[in-house]
Amino acid sequence: MSNNKSSIFDRLPSLIKKSNVTLFPEGAMGYLIGPTLALLANSVLANYFNKYMTDVLNINSWASEFFKWLPVISVFFVILGNIIVGRLMDSKQTRAGKARPLLLISVPISFLALLILFVISPFVTDTINTGAQTMALVCIAIGYNLWFAIAYPMYYTPHAALVNLSTRNSKDRTLLATLSNATALAAMGLSSMILPFFLPLLFVYQTTNLPEGAEAVLNASGAVEYYTKDGIALYDAQASYNHWKIFVIALVIITVVGALVEFMFTRERVTEESMDQGESAAPKAALSIKEQAKICFSDRFWIIMMIFFFCYQLGGMIKNVSQNYFCQAMFQDANGNYTVAMGGQVQGILSIIGAIPTAVGMIAAPILANKIGKGKAILTGAVLAVVGGVIGMLAPSNQIVVIVSFVVKALGSTPAMYLSMALLADILDHQEAVNGARTDGFSMTIYGAIMAGMTGVATGILNIVLSNVGYSSSNISSPAIRAAMPWIFIGGETLCYVVIFLIFLFMGVEKFGKFDHVAIVADQKAEALAEGRPYISAEEKIRRDEGEEAYQAELKKQADAKAAEEKKLNALSAEARKALADKDEAVRKELNDLRKAKGRPAI
Repeated sequence: MSNNKSSIFDRLPSLIKKSNVTLFPEGAMGYLIGPTLALLANSVLANYFNKYMTDVLNINSWASEFFKWLPVISVFFVILGNIIVGRLMDSKQTRAGKARPLLLISVPISFLALLILFVISPFVTDTINTGAQTMALVCIAIGYNLWFAIAYPMYYTPHAALVNLSTRNSKDRTLLATLSNATALAAMGLSSMILPFFLPLLFVYQTTNLPEGAEAVLNASGAVEYYTKDGIALYDAQASYNHWKIFVIALVIITVVGALVEFMFTRERVTEESMDQGESAAPKAALSIKEQAKICFSDRFWIIMMIFFFCYQLGGMIKNVSQNYFCQAMFQDANGNYTVAMGGQVQGILSIIGAIPTAVGMIAAPILANKIGKGKAILTGAVLAVVGGVIGMLAPSNQIVVIVSFVVKALGSTPAMYLSMALLADILDHQEAVNGARTDGFSMTIYGAIMAGMTGVATGILNIVLSNVGYSSSNISSPAIRAAMPWIFIGGETLCYVVIFLIFLFMGVEKFGKFDHVAIVADQKAEALAEGRPYISAEEKIRRDEGEEAYQAELKKQADAKAAEEKKLNALSAEARKALADKDEAVRKELNDLRKAKGRPAI
């Protein structure tokens, strides 16, 4: 039992009962399938809501300042929302965990936000009806911030924290981090690989009330495929608006199912540690934001990691939000026209081909991490990503060159995509070993603010560029647009990976790994002794939760790992063994120096 107050979430236990992480059902359902479904709506909004505003609502024409500054100003509310979510995680520790309950709370808020954005918000048919315009802008402002500042942080921040809280086993965390980060790829893939081929269903061609000078484009059967004016396809905004309503209802259902699946098939073993030491174990009060911030900002590894997340997400979001505009502006269809269909086709091809090395990286990244370390793997990938970006800038209107660039960049980004959360978990463990306290709440607040806020920042950058080059749905490929789009779509992410390469030259938290775990266990034993209660080891917890057979299996697993390590060590020369031992002793001394500075005993 725990001294924590009873909560409704205590009656909604996880379906995961094993003390050790398993690929199925925990990994597959809780970290892959569930999150993929839950993240799909945000991927669609990140990729297409801006285009919905420009090509369906035409807001950039009648409310250009609102269009430019809404996503930028909303970043303030996104940061505020993530701070609130972070504090909720710290203050609401239940038997279900401190992160998992927030997944369920996000569901009704997500439903309301999407309803306001796409159903309640009116369709403005002209630029004279100022009342309807005002109502539309109010609904968009409320719905946009309700989604990106409340609903999405309420889901994404605890979702991201689950990797850190799932287990202390580094290899298991690497597996779960790989699966968890693959969900972002899967959700983005569904919205950028499959949806582009169906864009004519959401951005409907205009067939009535055609403007003077409209010309019909025939398909192979001789029927009218679409109409153009000055080489630009014409679209029916009202029909598109109605189709988006139906589409969003399906997104809501998918989001609800995904969040429920993730909640049921995940487990917070690290959170449970403080609740499983017996009835006399006093629950730890969470450190204040100020105390957590002090720990984080005095940790160089944490600072490097947050700069990494900023650059990684900013570069990725600039690429994602500009991809459809880039493809429309740079590539013509067989008739020499610029259309949503052609842009969607090229976008889909790019995403499908680019997903191949990313999918391969899902398998290769953990293997590479086990050989050279997570930090070095990300560093190596950054070099490759920069090379890919340079290739693309050489000929941005050549499909083959752009595809090659996209593939090389995708391959280089895979270590960053799959290993970053596991590396952050190592950093949080290191902070706990040094300071005797975790900073999950503050760290995930900053992480969540970056991951959610960069959508607004990237969209704001894109919107300012689009406004300055005179973009409209009837002018998608002017010389100014064609000159700007490569720098946004290709150049932005490339520059971000240059920064990632430079900062990861100084990432070295992994060397502390095994000593951090020794220190954490030592602190837990000392705490139990001070409180006059028995210490329950991880192995004993397995015996209690799963029985003797599982306990013996865990002991054998540990013995096998120790034997493999000894065999590897014996294969080295005497000089190499001494050098390795000296290196370990130097790391132990460095950790003890850090602990001493915090007034903590040596290990």
